[in-house]
Amino acid sequence: MALDVGVLGYRFMGTAHANAFARLPMFFPDTPDVTRDVLIGRDEDALGDARTRLGFDRTATDWRSVVDEVDVFYNLGPNFLHAEPAIAALEAGVSVFSEKPLAATLDGATEMAAAARSAGVPTACGFNYRFVPAIRYARELIQSGTLGDIRTFRGRYLQDWLVDPEAPWSWRLDAELAGSGALGDLGAHTVDLARFLVGDAPGGGRIERVSGHLRTAVTERPVEGPAGETRPVTVDDEYTAQLAFEDGAIGLLEGSRIAPGHKNDHTIEIHGSEGSLRFSLERLNELEMLGPDDRGYETVLVTDETDPYIDHWWPPGHVLGWEHTFVHENASFLRAVAEGDAYEPSFADGLAAQHVLAAIEASDQSGSWERVTETSESSQA
Repeated sequence: MALDVGVLGYRFMGTAHANAFARLPMFFPDTPDVTRDVLIGRDEDALGDARTRLGFDRTATDWRSVVDEVDVFYNLGPNFLHAEPAIAALEAGVSVFSEKPLAATLDGATEMAAAARSAGVPTACGFNYRFVPAIRYARELIQSGTLGDIRTFRGRYLQDWLVDPEAPWSWRLDAELAGSGALGDLGAHTVDLARFLVGDAPGGGRIERVSGHLRTAVTERPVEGPAGETRPVTVDDEYTAQLAFEDGAIGLLEGSRIAPGHKNDHTIEIHGSEGSLRFSLERLNELEMLGPDDRGYETVLVTDETDPYIDHWWPPGHVLGWEHTFVHENASFLRAVAEGDAYEPSFADGLAAQHVLAAIEASDQSGSWERVTETSESSQA
């Protein structure tokens, strides 16, 4: 079965997914054939160049004209543009992949998840770090009880691309367009990994309560173009949060886009009653593990052919990269679309993460611990 794919957005994420589409026939031949049908954007000239570079058959400048003409719609646009096109595609019976966070607002995410539930087709939220082999291996260890009861989850995601106060303003710095800053951009990934790794583990469970703090260090930034023109920054540059899980575990989260020396440092550490593990995205082929009889951590290279996804790639020791997570993600999602199967992480997972993000933001405003609410859609995740 061949699937016609439409993609809204052709820069960073558009390129990452187009690369994955091209790799699938070579390394995951059991996935359905993909036709890169239509690439969607506003700038006609840039769109034409991207069409050639990314291998699409045609372009469109209005998603409304093509959203019901494809089998799968990828919404990789800015956060404020996630809800309306995704809901329209779902109402047309089209499966949808949406970048994270699911929407700019909790209301938008709730509407998207409700539309997905009504449509009854596979949906995906772009939590690609679930598809790192070392993360999958970590989940296997936790599920098997190797770490015992989970006691602590620590997650930090640090970048430095906004350290310079003269770094130019972009849509990611506007609350109406992005919804939030480091919290939604980076924290969404960390919250999802907390749910994925320990959400159904002994001691873990659902994230029940949060205490959060957000900070904007640089309140205005220059606009590219006329010298001296600036725009206000209306989102957070960094955040911290404490978590309380329903079965007793505690969590500590941190995210920053102004952390000097950290390029894409997503680090996860989990402590259990019988052992611990650590993972860093900047060393994504490695997992550090400590068992009950170990004096220190052992570093395991997760590249054996028995490790998740590795049998599709190279001999042991030949490491994978960040871009491979998108290949794994798309192989799973597109197979689910072709077979009509359930897929995770879905819109329900995206909504569940967004409830946690909203509670962290509410806690920052109230100065108190906040309960994480659930809707019927998020409780299905």
